[in-house]
Amino acid sequence: MPPVRRHRERSRAPSSALPPGLEGGQYKPLDDAAIQRIHEAALTVLERTGVHIVESECRAILVEAGARLDPARDRVFIPRGMVEAALKQVNRQVVLYSRDGRFDLHLHGRRVHLGTGGAAITILDLETGHPRPTRLRDLYDIGRLVETLDNIHFYLRPVVARDIPIEDLDINTFYACLAATHKHVMGGCYFARKVPEIQRLVTLLAGSEEAYRQRPLLSLNLGWMVSPLRFAPETTETLTAAVRAGIPVALVSAPQAGATSPASLVGTLVQVVAEELAGITYVMLLRPGHPLLFGGMPLVSDLRTGNMTGGGAELALMNAASAQMAQFYGLPVYTSSALTDSKLPDIQAGYEKGLTTAVVALAGAQYNHHSAGMLESMLTVAYEQYVIDDDINGQVMRLLKGLEVTDEALSLDVIHEVCYGSEESPAVGHYLGHPQTLSLMEREYLYPHTADRATRRDWEAAGGLDMRERARRHARQVLSAFYPTIIPDELDRRIRSEFNILLPREVMQPGGF
Repeated sequence: MPPVRRHRERSRAPSSALPPGLEGGQYKPLDDAAIQRIHEAALTVLERTGVHIVESECRAILVEAGARLDPARDRVFIPRGMVEAALKQVNRQVVLYSRDGRFDLHLHGRRVHLGTGGAAITILDLETGHPRPTRLRDLYDIGRLVETLDNIHFYLRPVVARDIPIEDLDINTFYACLAATHKHVMGGCYFARKVPEIQRLVTLLAGSEEAYRQRPLLSLNLGWMVSPLRFAPETTETLTAAVRAGIPVALVSAPQAGATSPASLVGTLVQVVAEELAGITYVMLLRPGHPLLFGGMPLVSDLRTGNMTGGGAELALMNAASAQMAQFYGLPVYTSSALTDSKLPDIQAGYEKGLTTAVVALAGAQYNHHSAGMLESMLTVAYEQYVIDDDINGQVMRLLKGLEVTDEALSLDVIHEVCYGSEESPAVGHYLGHPQTLSLMEREYLYPHTADRATRRDWEAAGGLDMRERARRHARQVLSAFYPTIIPDELDRRIRSEFNILLPREVMQPGGF
């Protein structure tokens, strides 16, 4: 199991972790010609079909910049020249910052990062194993757990705090997340009028307005698009406020193939790209160069029932293709993996998560959320699932590390020595005790912290526990012992004097679990 970082200490990365930001891009479901055809088709959609935007500031800005308006249908038609001009202004060196710089996410190229995601409304209780409604406290506790898991690289708020009033939800969600981890925090925002409060909270944490502007500690994922091709009025207002406040944004377009986008998987990609290009064009008109993520996150329907399905090969395939489209534009992609339709951390969850995370990471998706914790098609999370998924993510990162062919790695002298011996020692016929083997144990191999590799005898002697129970025990151990000091007492008192913070301070100290 991963080591528990007690109280205020973080240990060095264990052998179950590799550095974030390893390069993907080995898997390419689309060739160059296909990418170009999808791009051209998306431009045609924006020119011919257009997007639905009600009368608003957003619509006025687009029309003033050259878009054509059909007021009778509230349709705005965006010419390709506008899109191409916007693409020349995008920020291709996006960095999402962490609290202390150790976990900054450099999202250029094909540098892969895996993190949490979702807005689950149910959690499997760590003690009973039964589902219950999610609470504000879960945001803090999951964040503490994520702080200790090295293969989870960022913290996107994973649950909705259903025990607090919606009026207090935005500020308390970000407070609970930012109080739990040094890693970059992303979340939604229900009301545009709450954006200044979020900006003020982050400014207090950063120390000054200048420090906040230079290194924004959080970002917003905003589903501004209601597929097919409709700007959501309220969320678009929030997007506008966030951009003007200098908060990085992920433009989330998540149509469901066969329901809110064509059943054709390629047709869904065309719609996703069109929706994203419309959003990018609007953001660049608001603030050229503003940091944003290409949020193409295509989902899949089970056409037998119409239900969204999260664990299929089709989802992995389309999210990998979405990553390729984002790379075509030179933008970081906000995409999805490790969704599962399973209700428990079981065999189905394991194979669906492993498949989709490996495929999307190998495609080079830079910001891959949902990669930890999720169950039941995004409705549920489980504490133990974060531990298990951290193990899966570690193995995926090992795939990305790949193989480096050097003279030393070719091992010609080592093979000869083992087979023929040397002046100092006779041939032994195996490599177990060879100096090269000992030197490569930690550098060449990655060891799981929760998956079992013991003999049956040793496994039985240790209690014969399955992986889920081992992960549950580890999560309990972390949450009973690890309380990071993220927000100093004096600053916390100031924050609580300005905002209605509903997470009690005493639960954030040893003995509070």
